[in-house]
Amino acid sequence: MSESPARHLPLQGASNFRDLGGYPTIDGRTTRWRHLFRSNHLGQLTAADVEIVRALGVRSAFDFRGLEERAAGICVVDEITVYSLPIEPTVVATLRAELARGTLTAPVALEIMRESYRNYVRHNTHSFRNLFGHLLEDRAPLVIHCTAGKDRTGFASALILHALGVPDDVIADDYLLTNQHYKRDATAAIDLPEDVRNAIGSVEASYLAAAFEAVGKEYGDLETYLRDGLKIGAVERTALKERYLQA
Repeated sequence: MSESPARHLPLQGASNFRDLGGYPTIDGRTTRWRHLFRSNHLGQLTAADVEIVRALGVRSAFDFRGLEERAAGICVVDEITVYSLPIEPTVVATLRAELARGTLTAPVALEIMRESYRNYVRHNTHSFRNLFGHLLEDRAPLVIHCTAGKDRTGFASALILHALGVPDDVIADDYLLTNQHYKRDATAAIDLPEDVRNAIGSVEASYLAAAFEAVGKEYGDLETYLRDGLKIGAVERTALKERYLQA
């Protein structure tokens, strides 16, 4: 039996660059290797990294960063067309407001993170809907990313895997892989307490659960969210599976 490709690609100028391939689905198929990647931003890739990404055949990137974030780290791979799906960051500004009031603690930071995930559903569903519209156009191999590749990208990846029929426990495991591969920027938000920076520099199951909690409150359940929020009905779901699953 041949070995599976590496899930995590250890790039020097990016961390958390991972393949969403090789995951089993409830109908006995698996997600295709080397079609769907997730990462942090691609603005600091080395020349060697660029060659690795080129060899993967990546031609499209779907970028959830806000306006200022994008300007601070423009994709350095010329062949990649970047599609902006902006979700403006709110967490650090909210944390600093709590700090100024003297009310910032690690538990407060955790709840701010959870609330940001709920807001993906409440206020940013259009960006995830646009992502699925692009996925239906079959631009693979492609990469989905934000700044850290863990929160906006993590929720997007969970939605994709769910639409493809990957079981919830496998989706959760993929989400938590960020904690093994993401390298925090030591210079970011240094005005915040260390325990707070730890909370925002990793992922927790409760973050993703908060997003799905919001899905339940806003749409009833995840299947309805896919259909009504993301416009992925039965026809679209079949098309996604044909593109991104293998027998």
